[in-house]
Parts: sequence; C-alpha cells; structure tokens
Amino acid sequence: MTRRPRGGPALPNRHDAAASSLTGAASDPHLAAASRALETIRGKRTKHIIGLISGTSADGVAAALVEITDRGAGGRGRTPAPGRREAEPWPPCIRLLAHTTVPYPAEVRRRVLDVATQPATTQQIASLHYLLGEYFAAAAAAVARGAGRPVSSVDLIASHGQTVAHVGVPDAADRWGRAATLQLAEAAVIAERTGRPVVADFRAADIAAGGQAAPLVPYADLALLAAPAGRIALNLGGISNLTVLPAGVRRADVVAFDCGPANMVIDGLVRHFTRGAETFDRGGRRAARGRVHDALLRELLDHPFVTAPPPKTAGHEQFGQPFLRALLARWRRLGPDDLIATATAFAADAVSLNIRRYVLPRHAIVDLVAAGGGVHNAVLMRRLARDIAPIRLRRIDEFGVPSGAKEAVAFALLGHATVMGIAGNLPRVTGARHASLLGKWTWPPPAALGRAARSRA
Repeated sequence: MTRRPRGGPALPNRHDAAASSLTGAASDPHLAAASRALETIRGKRTKHIIGLISGTSADGVAAALVEITDRGAGGRGRTPAPGRREAEPWPPCIRLLAHTTVPYPAEVRRRVLDVATQPATTQQIASLHYLLGEYFAAAAAAVARGAGRPVSSVDLIASHGQTVAHVGVPDAADRWGRAATLQLAEAAVIAERTGRPVVADFRAADIAAGGQAAPLVPYADLALLAAPAGRIALNLGGISNLTVLPAGVRRADVVAFDCGPANMVIDGLVRHFTRGAETFDRGGRRAARGRVHDALLRELLDHPFVTAPPPKTAGHEQFGQPFLRALLARWRRLGPDDLIATATAFAADAVSLNIRRYVLPRHAIVDLVAAGGGVHNAVLMRRLARDIAPIRLRRIDEFGVPSGAKEAVAFALLGHATVMGIAGNLPRVTGARHASLLGKWTWPPPAALGRAARSRA
C-alpha cells in the first residue's frame, strides 16, 4: 500500500522548544538519551511506526507496522507564508508492512466493558490501566514479528489506548462538570516491555483546547482517501463515524462526526441472547434470519443523538449497557433474531440518515469507503448500499488498507505527525479553538534506546 497523504500545518516552535528543553537537560543521562533519540527519529527520511488501538467493541488490540517515508528537505512540514492559505506539508509515502489483532481474554474484555458502563473503584481502573498496557505491548511485539523484524528496529509506537470514558460535551446542569476523555493502557508499560519510545494520550490536547477530541481519524482519512471526486470515509466499529472528503479536499474542508451505533448494540444483543457464548453476529446470519420491526426502528432512529447535527461524538455513554437494558425491557416480546435484525437496520439507517441530512445538501459524493468490523456483516452492508444509492459503497481494502487495520494505521500516522511537529487534530471537526500537537511522550530506559540505535546502525 502506498499513498501520499495531505497533512496539516507544521507547528515547529512548540516541538522545537520541547526538543530544546531535552537538550538543555542533557546532563541527565535519561534526558540526553531521549533528546538524541528524538532528533534521530525526526531526521530519518524513512520511519517505522507501530500504531495501536482498541475500539469501543473492546475485542482486542489492533496493531499496524507502517513504513512512512518523508518527502522534502529534512522531511519537515512547510510553514504557511504570511498572508497565504495554509501550505500542505511534504507528504510522506505510506506502506503497511504488517498488521494483527491480539484479542482480549473474555475476562479482560468483561472488565473493560464494565469499567466503561458501570461504576468502578479507582483501584479497579488503575489496575486495568496497567494490565492493558501489557496487552498493548504484546500487540506491538506481535506485529513486529509478523513483519519479520525485531521490535527494537521500530522507531516509535503510537498508542491510542482503550477508551473507557468520553465526555465530549459536559453536562450543562453540572456547574463542576468538564469535557473529559480517558484512555487506558499505561504507556510506561509499553515502553518498558518494548524498549521503544511511545506517544500516547492523543485526545487530551484537543479537549484542553475546547474540542470534543473526536474524531481524530480524519487526519488519516485525508491522507489515504482524498481524491478529485467527493468521498466519505466510514468506520463501522462499535460506533459509526464518517469523514466527508469533498472533491479536491484540503485540510480546512474536512467534516467528520459520529452517526450512531454500528456494532455496539448488535454485539450486545448477541452476547445477551447467547449468554456470552457468541460475541457478534458473524456475517449477519442472525439478522438475515430475523425480520425488521418497523415501529422499533422508527423509535430508534428518533434517538436525539442520531438526529442531532454535527459536531457530535458517541460511545458507551449513549449506546452501551444502559441503552441495551432499556431496549430489552421495552421490546422483550420480540424474538432474538428480530431484535438483532432491527438493530442491524438501525446501524445502517443511522448512517444513511446522517448522510442525507447533513452531507448531501452541501457536498457531491461519489464513493462511500467503509472500514471496521461492520464491513463483514453482509446484511448491514446490503442495506447500507441500498440506502445510499447511487453513491457507491466500497471497502477500504480496495485502497490497499485491510479493514481491520485502518484505525491502527491512522494512529501510526498521528504518531508521525507528532514527531514532525504537525497538528493532528482538525479544529473544524472537533470544535477545538486551534490546531494542536497530539500525544504525550514516554521514553524507555536509556540502555534500551542505545541497544536499538546500535542494532539499526
């Protein structure tokens, strides 16, 4: 897979200041090693970066090892000239070397979903944070092995973590409430186990700048799918979210938002009716056996989140266990397959409703390019294709990126942006007051950095 992405404005001052502070403290061997490693990574024309993420379905950790080759002098982004529109950075070439998913054991998945949807003690959350760090580190090692190389050959690991709380808009009735987001999987554990520098906690800077910190994947959608004709990039994970890429799109033109649940409600129903023996509707077989209940579908499509205009973000707070329990209590008279069929129709129709209402009045769209686990649900995909016609429904696989790897690739690209001093958020998408460098650095022990440098020499 080779693509030339369009990135964002370079932010050299903040990044260079951070690098200078490391250099200024070079008398400390840890800071000196980190400073040398950072400058080495930035100066390399070709970088090897692992992206890690576990989505709202909490199935496991998706990992992608991506080769990113910078273009232009030093590989750095260009800064806009005074009085001119933003300049595009020198776009890198992207090549996916390997991807994999490390599943969570059933008990770990249960704990993640419980923390995301039920009250938990701070001790439970803290323990899970460090436990998930082990699984993210294992996924990084596994994807490096899949590419036939040691993890020490990797320049950087970019970890999104596991979202367990996301409050894009605080409760207006709570004067003490704040927008907030929380991703678990301790970066220090990943750095210690792999010996590689880690950038993590990508969403915090956007929240601090007044944004909703989601979605962030549009940075990669712009890189991978921008075209002369209008496109929509759609992810069918636990939640459905789309990125609008108008014809000849530039960074400032991108629109993105969540539509509603994709797999989250379907998976919850399957787990409920099979008592955990099954965790998803494989191929949409249960939905194919059932019948869509029109009255329930109309009720679901009237959900205030689905009908609200963008910007908007969703998660377990809107469509997790409380939503599922209310659905089952009100509609328990329906058979299991009928409920699953209706939830599948809801997933497709929430996307098409948002496209018709909030995208097509403003943009001409030719293709809808889908990724995520929902692309394997034949019933969902058929209904979606019917609803959006004459827009063509395509899969991201046609563009050289496997459906299950896209979000991990996206965070590898966001990690690269942070290294190069390029803003990874799109303020028009998230609502932030300004563009920001995303993520926080965690460094492994100096000895690990030294060994890695020698192995690549």
